[in-house]
Amino acid sequence: MVNIAVLGYGTVGSGVVEVINTNHKSINKRAGEDINIKYVLDLREFPGDPVQEVLVHDYEIIANDPEVDIVVEVMGGIEPAYTFVKRALEAGKSVCTSNKALVAKHGPELMEIARERDINFLFEASCGGGIPIIRALNSSLTADEIDEITGILNGTTNYMLYKMSTEGCQFDTVLKEAQAKGYAEADPTADVEGYDACRKIAILSSLAYGKFLNYEDIYTEGITKITPEDMEYAKELGMTIKLLATSRKVEDSFYAMVAPFLLGQNSPLFSVNDVFNGVFIHGNVLGDAMFYGSGAGKLPTASAVVADVVDEAKHLHRNIMTNWTSKPLHLMEMNEVKGRFFVRVEGMTVEHVKKVFGDVKIVNLKNLPGEFAFITPCMKQGEYDKKAEELNGSVLTMIRVKD
Repeated sequence: MVNIAVLGYGTVGSGVVEVINTNHKSINKRAGEDINIKYVLDLREFPGDPVQEVLVHDYEIIANDPEVDIVVEVMGGIEPAYTFVKRALEAGKSVCTSNKALVAKHGPELMEIARERDINFLFEASCGGGIPIIRALNSSLTADEIDEITGILNGTTNYMLYKMSTEGCQFDTVLKEAQAKGYAEADPTADVEGYDACRKIAILSSLAYGKFLNYEDIYTEGITKITPEDMEYAKELGMTIKLLATSRKVEDSFYAMVAPFLLGQNSPLFSVNDVFNGVFIHGNVLGDAMFYGSGAGKLPTASAVVADVVDEAKHLHRNIMTNWTSKPLHLMEMNEVKGRFFVRVEGMTVEHVKKVFGDVKIVNLKNLPGEFAFITPCMKQGEYDKKAEELNGSVLTMIRVKD
């Protein structure tokens, strides 16, 4: 028998208990052991819920019980999750978590503790909900040298942009709708400003490139400035706007960013709509690969957590190698990153734009007199910034274009 303790009985924690109870026979068969939920830690009471039989309010009970083999951390946030997880690992208990903030900040340290004790620290559910992207990077794609990861990694913002595109809604309107449906928190900052996606691309990049990418080093831009007018231009171009988290190897350097991008219909991410997530990967041997599925939600996320529980039960006293070291991954300056740019301007002539930017693609919308848009040739970010200054404050919007 393998005893587990679940830290937190919120959305994901209750989902973990539900998944284990619902699929108990098949999970035990795959684990080769009987998975038993010995404890659930939460400060609250849950009268009428069978979880009351295993509910505890003091972490010390779990930390000091040698029969607990695996700790499932689904509390969220840095503290007390970090303290609880570190103590569990130091006590020889394997840990799996859905906590992207914890993994992005303390992943290398916690994995090193697990390695030293021949146990495991797994975090499949921290990126992409139920999409098995981390397991793929850590095992299936180890023969490849990955040179790009680009993903729609936040279901909330993808839902909002999809609604803005299909219904012509304002940002504030779709945000309220997302909150009413439970897709967005009361404080949506982490989603709409891109911080959630930033932590996820930091984790995926660290695994893909084998070095620690600090999320604080990643240029991050949210969707708060995107307007229905931007969406109209995108439609005119046969394109769409998505919040992308991307990292790429360019010769011997790397860059990473989170920002809105214009995507064409040839992109595999073009049709990832609503609350779904998608991750595109390019490897030097594999070529292109695409992962798609539910990026959030109680049961998809819980499914990924329980998959880690099964993995850890099968490797109780044997560390699963992870391609992630504490050696830092240094990023090139954003000014050096090349790309094309979609730019909306008002009170400006096409002639002046062409004089400054050269061969541009002009886009006009009849219902927006006094302004037009253009797409620049490929250039460095720093070069674009200097040229944009020559437009004398006439720029309304700048959105990057994904090629």
